[in-house]
Amino acid sequence: MKYLMQFGIIIAVSFAGELLCNFIPLTVPASIWGLVIMLILLITGVLKLEKVENAADFLINIMPPMFIPAVVGLLDSYKIIQSDVLAFIVINVLTTVIVMGVCGRIAQSILRRKEKKDNE
Repeated sequence: MKYLMQFGIIIAVSFAGELLCNFIPLTVPASIWGLVIMLILLITGVLKLEKVENAADFLINIMPPMFIPAVVGLLDSYKIIQSDVLAFIVINVLTTVIVMGVCGRIAQSILRRKEKKDNE
């Protein structure tokens, strides 16, 4: 029952992101709106991490197999993207490095703030 409640909360937040996507005329995907809402709820303390942690961990653990259909789709489309495959590889490598760097910096910043807060 605990997992069901946690999934329900995550789905409700995702649905709120879908609603925002439909009502706000920006080209921001609904999933990003949902993540922003979840972040705000967690930072403000409206939603405690314990209320979604187990379901979120489960979703993160099963994430890699979820990419298999996308990869198979790319393999089916190889003839279409064959002439631009080098560009796709370069773009993927660059964006991966940029995302890793930004996420690392943000994580370091959060940890430093937490250490300062704990030391005070």
